[in-house]
Amino acid sequence: MKHWQDSTNAVLGGWLIVAPLALGFQSDLVAMANTAIVGVLLLAAALGAIFVPRPWEDWTETVLGLWLAVSPWVLGFASTLARVNAVVIGLVVLTLALWALQDWGTSTGEKIAH
Repeated sequence: MKHWQDSTNAVLGGWLIVAPLALGFQSDLVAMANTAIVGVLLLAAALGAIFVPRPWEDWTETVLGLWLAVSPWVLGFASTLARVNAVVIGLVVLTLALWALQDWGTSTGEKIAH
């Protein structure tokens, strides 16, 4: 099943790849590397979910969103802009991925516990 959330996460993955340059935090090497790597992984997972939809891709997006949201503290980002970008985009990715996973459960007729 294709989800619009995956297309949005693909765009967010693309944003993460260019964000260090666009927001000017390329001098924070840890933040830049983390943001770009997560961006590439998110873009790959989201494109996989678009072209060959499987629930594990949405789980991968969930983990990437969670990691992105907590990574500024785990890795000690120096840039405030990098921290804000990671937390906001991470929470959006996490929300969209969980939403897509909920759709998987309802599309197969499973009852999802709330």
